[in-house]
Amino acid sequence: MRGKVIMVQGTGSYVGKSVIATALCRIFKQDGLRVAPFKAQNMANNSYVTKDGGEIGRAQAVQAEACGLEPSVLMNPVLLKPTTDVGSQIIVMGKPRAMMQAVEYHAYKRKLLPQVAKALETLRAGHDVVVIEGAGSPAEINLKKADIVNMRIARLAQAPVILVGDIDKGGVFAQLIGTLELLTEAEKKLICGFVINKFRGDKKILDPGLRFVEKKSGKKVLGVIPYLKDCEVAEEDTIPLEKLSGHADGRGKVLVEVVRLPRISNSTDFEPLERERDVSLRYIAVPPMNSLPDVLIIPGSKSTIADLRFLRESGLAGYVQKCARAGVEIVGICGGYQMLGKRIFDPKRVEAAHNEAEGLGLLESITVFSPKKMAAQVRAVHVGTGLEIEGYEIHMGCTQGNNDHSAVFKIVERHGIPVEALDGASTASGNVWGTYIHGIFDSSEFRRAFLNRLRKSKGLDHLQPAVPQDRLAGYDRLAAVVRKSLDMKKIYSALDASV
Repeated sequence: MRGKVIMVQGTGSYVGKSVIATALCRIFKQDGLRVAPFKAQNMANNSYVTKDGGEIGRAQAVQAEACGLEPSVLMNPVLLKPTTDVGSQIIVMGKPRAMMQAVEYHAYKRKLLPQVAKALETLRAGHDVVVIEGAGSPAEINLKKADIVNMRIARLAQAPVILVGDIDKGGVFAQLIGTLELLTEAEKKLICGFVINKFRGDKKILDPGLRFVEKKSGKKVLGVIPYLKDCEVAEEDTIPLEKLSGHADGRGKVLVEVVRLPRISNSTDFEPLERERDVSLRYIAVPPMNSLPDVLIIPGSKSTIADLRFLRESGLAGYVQKCARAGVEIVGICGGYQMLGKRIFDPKRVEAAHNEAEGLGLLESITVFSPKKMAAQVRAVHVGTGLEIEGYEIHMGCTQGNNDHSAVFKIVERHGIPVEALDGASTASGNVWGTYIHGIFDSSEFRRAFLNRLRKSKGLDHLQPAVPQDRLAGYDRLAAVVRKSLDMKKIYSALDASV
């Protein structure tokens, strides 16, 4: 039997579509249904590698985990990874297809609709419910003709649509009514109700506005979701504004700084550190004036040479060197690892307009880009501690010039197949090191050993033995809040009508 569908669309970007879709996935899973997530097209540099080496948006991997499923490329058949303000790498069914400028992709993307439709139908055939997530807003008039992710998918699947608005930024009633007014009559009929997200305060004050919206639109308000500061759902793409103040929260004794690169990728690598009570973590885009961190991390980048230029122009390259001279631990992950080396070459212009750049010179390595992309889940052993980690590689460069003694990890499994390979490099002193492996801090034991080493350097006691961060429990907490806030009877009623 063909599975039922329900779709979460938003009045704009960052209104909370991904979080609410994740919550619904978990609620339906808790209610005994076989549920799967789906997003036709995602634009994000936070990505995830599936077991078979396909690349999808991180949000759909999180939603799959909330459903109790292994992530699949079917859940996100088209992924756009921005490399510039007007260009992206196009990933189709998990594999790189082309680099395209925005105008070129706008004309091309309708050709992808058959693959998108097939992926959705395959998921429906194997599940009781598919929770579909939209992108941006369905009322982007300039994009509607070539739409493959919002109302075109809703019409294709005849999916009831929950329209989400963000009250935290203000203007939520205009968001909801304005979006509805810009839809066609056929599209309006698919809207089964509104959800107001990120509400702070006493809901009674909101009630007159809710009644007005219902009367004006003829649509029900299905619920008001409170502002969730720590919902423990990985960010879909950008770093939230509240994390970009440049000020650590001061709660922890270990200060971690992460360089906020313009094309930062896989910023979710650092969320496990943020959740540690012993850690104060901040993102920096300019050199701090009067302090040095305990550890400085240069994260992944979708445009390594361009972001390396940003480090120099912003003064952060000098700050990295200053930290290294002071003995601060410097960590580079993926693109950040490449930047720590002597030079980067891009002879085929895979990522950049320039074909080479001088690195920061803290590691004895060079990187050469090639069109072939490495995307794999890996299992590895940390050379210094013998601790095992699991993570994933996503990169198009090959880094050379290291020796066996400087390796940071020994990869023992790739794509589920035993291998013997070395990863990363470090200085002789060990305070500067890099790796291609994303997700290393997800490992509780490795993360705790890393923090204890920093604490020891500060003369602090060791932390207690590692306690795994239970993401499933986080999904359950999210589901409980959203279930309590939504009219689930109306949502189930809309779901039943989708067949």
